[in-house]
Order: sequence, then structure tokens, then C-alpha cells
Amino acid sequence: MSGDQVHNDSQIEADFRANDSHKHKKDKEHRHKEHKKDKDREKTKHNHSEHRDPSEKKHKDKHKDGEKHREKDGEKHIEKHREKDGDKHRDEKHREKDGEKHGDKHVEKHREKDGEKHREEKHREKDGEKHKDKHKEKDREKRREEKMKSSSGSLKIKRENGFASPPCIKDEPADEAYTISTTENEKPIKRSRDDDDLDYKPKKVKTEDVKKAKKRKQEEDVKPKSKNKSKVTGSQGDGKKRKIKKEEEEKWKWWEEERHSDGVKWKFLEHKGPLFAPPYEPLPDNVKFYYDGKQVKLSPNAEEVATFFAKMLDHEYTTKDIFRKNFFKDWKKEMTADERNLITNLSKCDFNELSQYFKAQSEARKQMTKEEKLKIKAENERILQEYGFCMMDNHKERIANFRIEPPGLFRGRGDHPKMGKLKRRIMPEHIIINCSKDSKVPPAPSGHKWKEVRHDNKVTWLVSWTENIQGSIKYIMLNPSSRIKGEKDWQKYETARRLKKCVDKIRNTYREDWKSKEMKARQRSVALYFIDKLALRAGNEKEEGETADTVGCCSLRVEHINLHPEMDGQEYVVEFDFPGKDSIRYYNKVPVEKRVFKNLQLFMENKQPDDDLFDRLNTSILNKHLQDLMEGLTAKVFRTYNASITLQQQLNELTNGDDNVPAKILSYNRANRAVAILCNHQRAPPKTFEKSMMNLQTKIDAKKDQLADARRELKSAKADAKVRRDEKTKKALESKKKAVQRIEEQLMKLEVQATDKEENKQIALGTSKLNYLDPRISVAWCKKFDVPIEKIYNKTQREKFAWAIDMAEEDFQF
Repeated sequence: MSGDQVHNDSQIEADFRANDSHKHKKDKEHRHKEHKKDKDREKTKHNHSEHRDPSEKKHKDKHKDGEKHREKDGEKHIEKHREKDGDKHRDEKHREKDGEKHGDKHVEKHREKDGEKHREEKHREKDGEKHKDKHKEKDREKRREEKMKSSSGSLKIKRENGFASPPCIKDEPADEAYTISTTENEKPIKRSRDDDDLDYKPKKVKTEDVKKAKKRKQEEDVKPKSKNKSKVTGSQGDGKKRKIKKEEEEKWKWWEEERHSDGVKWKFLEHKGPLFAPPYEPLPDNVKFYYDGKQVKLSPNAEEVATFFAKMLDHEYTTKDIFRKNFFKDWKKEMTADERNLITNLSKCDFNELSQYFKAQSEARKQMTKEEKLKIKAENERILQEYGFCMMDNHKERIANFRIEPPGLFRGRGDHPKMGKLKRRIMPEHIIINCSKDSKVPPAPSGHKWKEVRHDNKVTWLVSWTENIQGSIKYIMLNPSSRIKGEKDWQKYETARRLKKCVDKIRNTYREDWKSKEMKARQRSVALYFIDKLALRAGNEKEEGETADTVGCCSLRVEHINLHPEMDGQEYVVEFDFPGKDSIRYYNKVPVEKRVFKNLQLFMENKQPDDDLFDRLNTSILNKHLQDLMEGLTAKVFRTYNASITLQQQLNELTNGDDNVPAKILSYNRANRAVAILCNHQRAPPKTFEKSMMNLQTKIDAKKDQLADARRELKSAKADAKVRRDEKTKKALESKKKAVQRIEEQLMKLEVQATDKEENKQIALGTSKLNYLDPRISVAWCKKFDVPIEKIYNKTQREKFAWAIDMAEEDFQF
């Protein structure tokens, strides 16, 4: 017996000892009668194989008897028990008061005190000691369960002196939760019921006792299993909870915390430093370089730079004069004196064997076995875990670009004047490490040391160095999903939302300045009008010969615009044609207000095509003016505001709530495309565009044929249904209808996909979606129109915009 069970049993015994003492005298008067009844039961118990119930007369007598004892003894708990459990328990209490053999705990106790215990034990032996022992533990289990239930108002179970009562089902308070039955214990249960009286009605007893047996057996057999199961389930549940808790811990909801003040970006920062590019591996001896038809063995440095050119041999860059000129100039710096004297003309250099070698290596990587690929993947994962994460303010954050870019040839964007120049290998001596003072400084590679170790918590970069092509500073930063990047995005969009509140005032201000007597104010107001209306970039000053000739608003030249008093049925049209960011052509014809048109004519007077249109304006002057208009306002904020407000307006106009998901996504992409056009986010059509469109059209044609066949089958099924009118034909008809509906939806989805693909072939939707559109607009739209967020943002993008997904509700408006 367990400690808990002993404790519970002793507590139950104490609860009823007081009642037993005052009931003893009354029970003594009935002892003689009950003993006689016990003898009668003993004689008849083996003659009955079926359960029997007392006659109605006997039952009434016992009922009266029980009422009499209850009045005398004042048993309040029995009255409560009878009210709670109804007629079933009232019968049990009647039998208890009349001294039923297997149920009367109080009579058992009084018999023990008066020396009657031996007589009761004798009857028990005749009933079968084996049966009694078998159920002792089960009775104790029942008491323990009832004791636990007693705290919520259920009746406490009585207990005999030191051992369980015989297995009488009626003895225990009924519990309707026990429902499972078994045949193993039916025989003892029947015997205990047969002992009550010979005149019991079998039908009534059978009905009650079978239910009781089922309830009791469920408690005995199933409940222990359910306990074990609950333990297992609990452990599994705990495991799941731990797993979910771990995932929640990994998803740091930084947007719910207070931000650092005074420009502090972090308080603790620790990382492993950068991962350097692997050292150069010399070419095998069978791969040869030729100059003027003769084999030349290059020095390691010269050979490495030659491989950079060989890898790009099939690219159009190597055909451009500026690329070839810059490459050859830097290559010669890496040659020995003898090599410089020998190799004087790039056109006489033969890189074909080098190029073929690297192509073969590329093919070999594609043909790798699954095991080889898994091995490489495992190694990359190990490197990621070591270098790809840092600890920032007690949270593990992902690093975006922990690998130092390997040496190579600079390409640049557009027609960059420095394309083809050598990007030199970055060494630890070029690296500045940034971490907190109380963190472990990452060790430099063996034999090297860092250029500098800083502890600047007002910057967000971890590692920095200066590249040799343009002298610009490169950084290792955190992943876009990190707190620092997310806070920056959130702040950007909140600033754009603040602009919404004062944009009308700003527009009125620059309209007033169109009439200013000061030329500087006029140029500034017209430039701001273009930034607002056309979402043009400000256009930074560029040093000649250092970067590609790209143009923004402030750097527009006279040659970049044409003025048309009337064009295509519109008045005061300005035609723009200039190379924008990344040398992408910006071409647009825009009708403007008359005052703007007149000012442009004034700005262009007596100027040459290559003269600045806004000769009294630069980005510094413009940005200072924007700060005066609103704190934090820049040309990019205007661009962000106009992009986001355009998306919001387009979604409100284009989205139909009754459309299916593909149609809603088409509406979203059209709204996004309007923003991309506004921001001039263009792209060249993909090389595989025509082929993919042909494949898509083939699928559409096949689906149309399938739909035609399905409609013919539906027509035939309708005809059969009219003639036969049986259940089988009705089911066939419904099946054909569903098939037609399904194929129509599939066809529409393919047609929507084709339309979307065609409309977006020269538009880059990703740039505006990730950099200029407040993600809360898209999230709210998805929630409002039941579009899965996965259809708009992929996994990486969802991680980046976790803050927006968490906080935006369907009623959000930019």
C-alpha cells in the first residue's frame, strides 16, 4: 500500500469514526436480525447464477428501515449523498443500513467492536477468500479516487478497520464517468447481489448491476492505463511545450521592447569575426597559358589574376574596351619583371585552356553524388553556425554577409569607368573589428593581426574595411531579419506616415515658391515637385571618371528633358530621357502644371545641352530645406511615402472581395506594378521569358481541351439523369459538375498567371515591395481578404517583416 493511500484511508476512517460511535447502539438492536439474514443468504447464494433484485415489498421495508435509522443517527452526509446520486444511491444506503454483507462498513465496524468479527469473516471465507483478496486493491483504488473527488463536493468513502470492504458495487458512490465493462468480475458481482434476497427481480438487478460492473471495471482496468498514458502524454506534451518555447525564444519580439536611447544601438555585442576567402590553388600542370602561340608558365600572383579573366571569357564584359584596358593594366602590376617584358598585348594572350578547365570544374560540381552534396552542405552549415551568428543584447542574431568577398575583377553597374580593375584580396591587416568591451574579441588568423578593434555601440556594423577600387568602406552587417535592421525599416515607414500628415502643407509651400523672386527658391521648388510627383531620386554629385554617368533630380542636365506645349492631346508636357540608377534608362512623358512648365523654360534659357538644369541647386541644399519642412524628411522619404500611398490606393480600387485567391494576387501584383512604374524599377526581360510563356500557353491549351471534354461529359450526364432519374445517375451528374468547376478554376489560374507574367516581364516588383512599400499594408490586405501571407512574402521576407506581420491588423491604413 502506498503512503498516499494509507494517508487517505486513515483520513477517511477518522471522518466516520464519530458517526460510528453514536450509531453503534442503534445498530446493535438490528444485529440479531441481520445475522439471521446472513445465514439465509449463505444457504441460497450458490443456488442462483443470475443477479436478483429485492421485491418491491422488501425494498419498501428496507426504505422505511433506512429512513428510521437516518432520523435517529442524524447522518447529514447520507442525505447529501442521496440528493446527489438519486434513487441509485438511496438503494445503496438502504442496503447499508440493513447490513448487506458486502456493503455495510458501519455494521462491519460494530461487529468488530462487539466480537462479531469472526462471524463476518466466516461468511467471507464461504464467499471465497480468493475473490475478496483480488478486489482489495481495486477497492482501495476506488476510495482514493473518491477521496480526490471529495474536495469538489463529492461524498467521502467510509472504510472498515484496517482493510477494505468486500467487493460490493453498491457500496461505493456511483460515478457516471466509469463506463467500461469486463466479464472477469461479473461472477463475484452477481454473487454479492444474489445474497441480498431470493425474491429480488432479476431484470431490475441485471440492468443496474451490469451498468455497475461496467463502471467498476472501467475504473479498475482502464484508469491505471489512462494514468500511464497521461504520464507519457505529459512528457511528450512537455517536450512539445519546450520545443514551442524554444521557437518562441528564438523569435525575439524586439518591437515590443523599449528602444535604446541617445543613439545607442546595442549594449553587448560578440561575434567570431569574418570568414576569409580560401587561398589560391595553383592550376594543374596540364592546364597551360599561351602568349603569342607559345606556352608561358606564369608566377602564382599573375596566374591567379589570369584565372579571373579566364572565368569571364564568355561574358560580354571581356569584349568591352574599358574592361580589357583596366584589367591588363592591373594584371601587369602583379607580373614579374620578365613577364611584363614578355606580355605586352592582351590580344595575343590565350586563356582558352584555363577557361575550359573551370568549365569542367563547374560541370563536375553539377554531377556530384548526393553524398558529396550532403557533405558540402554539412560543412557549410557548420561554417554558418560558427561565423553566421552573433550575440547582441543577450539574443542570438543572424549575420548577413560574414564571408569576405574573394579577389576578382570589378564589374560595376552600367558603363562603369573602372570595370575590369582588380579587386585585391582582403587580409586581416585591413580589417576593423567592432564588439563590446566585455565580450571576447575574435582572434585573428594565425600569423596575422587586426588593423583595429573598436567598441562603438552607436554603429550597427560588426566588421569594416576599405576596398581598393573606389575607396569605399565595406561592412559586415546583421541580417535583414535582425532587430537593428527591422527598427530601421520601421522607423523609415513611420517617418513616411508622418509625412502624410503634413504633405499638403509642404505642397502648398513649394507651389508658392514657384513664383518666388529668388531663382534658387524656384529651382528648389520645381525639383521638389518632381521628387514628389515622379518619385525621382535626389541625385548625388559624382566625381568624373569615378562612377557611371547616372542622373537624379538635382543632377539633371538640359539635354535630359524636352518641353512640349502640346503633345498627344495634353498641354505642357515634359519629356524625360536620362540614365537612372544602375544606368537604367528613365523615359517618361508627363503633363505638368503651367507654372512648372514656364519655370523650366526659364531654367533652360541660354544653356548648352550638357549644362545643369538646376544650376543653383545640389542635394545638400535640397536636403537641408527638406529638414526644415519636417524633421527626418529626405528625398527617399518622399519616394517611400508616394510608393506606399500608391499601393494603398491601388489595392483599395483593384481588390474584389468575391474573387478567388489567384485573382486577388493578380490585383495585388497590378497595384505593386503601378508602384514599380512610379519608381522606375525596370528590368530586362528574362532570357527564358519566351520559352516559359510558350510552355504556359501549351498548358492553357491542354486545359481548354480538358474543359471541353468535361463539358461534353456533363451534358451527357444531364441527359441520362432526365431519363433514368435514379440515385446513381444523380451522383454521376454531381460528380461531372464538380469536375467542370474544378477544371474551370485551374484554367482561370493558368490564364491569370500568363497575364501576370506578361505584364511584369519588364517590371521589377521586388525592389519596391522590399524597400519602399510599408509591409503592414500588404499584411493587413492579406488578413482582410483571406490571402495567405506566404503568397506575398517568401520565408526570408516573412522573417524580415516579422514585426509588421505581428502588429498589423486588417484595418491598418497607411
